[in-house]
Amino acid sequence: MLRILILILFATGFISCAPPQKKLLTESSTYEYDIETRLEELGIQLDRPGAPVANYVNVVRTGNLLFLAGKGPRNGAGEYIAGKVGRELSVEEGYAAARQVGITQLGVLQEILGDLNRVVRIVKVTGMVNAAEDFTQHPEVINGFSDLMVEVFGERGKHARAAVGMASLPRNMACEIEMVVEVTPTP
Repeated sequence: MLRILILILFATGFISCAPPQKKLLTESSTYEYDIETRLEELGIQLDRPGAPVANYVNVVRTGNLLFLAGKGPRNGAGEYIAGKVGRELSVEEGYAAARQVGITQLGVLQEILGDLNRVVRIVKVTGMVNAAEDFTQHPEVINGFSDLMVEVFGERGKHARAAVGMASLPRNMACEIEMVVEVTPTP
């Protein structure tokens, strides 16, 4: 009789063998403010990202994760901000270039999602700095990107990160940054 009662409890879901689920930081995917309004307050206007010119895509989605291809900083004329940080560019100029990459990546997210309020959190950022041989302030450069993500998304903009130096980057761009973003399920 006890065996039948236990089977009934399992079948109805009152008893489970699964481990208890931890409460995740990502359970709530809403903000206390509108992300689009926040961008306006910051004076940021997003442009449509260009199509890749090689055999890759801007974004790959798997489940609720978006993997964004690396992007470099462009100036108002659409040219890459180029040069080695620590030689042709200062740390402050590198920071501004990394912030510009952040704006570009937000444009990619806007295009793929249609609504930046669907961003649950910025998960991981990999920042590569085109650096002089003796340069050691890579984190200070990539902070331009990271600080922007927090300005836009608040605590959900904080992320795991790597900030590394490179001997060179494509087109001599100052930095290249890729990211992983968690988003709400597709409606």
